[in-house]
Amino acid sequence: MLRVGITGGIGSGKSTVAGIFNVLGIPVYYADESAKKLMQEDPVRKEIIDLFGDQTYPQGILDRKYLAAQVFDNAENLKKLNAIVHPATIRAAEEWFLQQNSSYVLKEAAIMFESGSNSGVDKVIGVFAPEAMRIKRVMERDNVTEQKVRDRMANQMNEEKKMALCDFVILNDETRLLIPQVMAVHSSLLALSAQKTSHG
Repeated sequence: MLRVGITGGIGSGKSTVAGIFNVLGIPVYYADESAKKLMQEDPVRKEIIDLFGDQTYPQGILDRKYLAAQVFDNAENLKKLNAIVHPATIRAAEEWFLQQNSSYVLKEAAIMFESGSNSGVDKVIGVFAPEAMRIKRVMERDNVTEQKVRDRMANQMNEEKKMALCDFVILNDETRLLIPQVMAVHSSLLALSAQKTSHG
């Protein structure tokens, strides 16, 4: 079974694209959703409390704003947090992969290359949208200022660099239809999967 990553910067529309693959019957693992879930459970929760204190989980529920304040503008704290969350997410993805039975599966992650989780997949699909479009989408979606979006973008790899590392790139710039692009990648992946199976 082929393992395929799907990534793209904030506001690129990677979840929308992953959803189209899902409609085609391809199982999708959402790394960001999984990370949120894992942060509510031990041992991840306990490690975060050890690092940032009990106030990170008032009434036993993660205070995202407090945690964000601890890592914003503090590269060392962000590194420590990532060192707890990323390995746990990668392990959970590994367990999920083993339960799937499909010609290929998708793992959706915003920071696939930054977290090193690209080493666990065979191919990577990049979803690209121009910066201005991404900023506008996130401002509307999350009801935040342009500066807030730019701050979040600053924590992600440069988009052009990221796309250069991908095996396939889907353009989500509203000038090209998404479905024909997804279908073309889907066909390529089915062929690669069949190849991999025949070569054992």
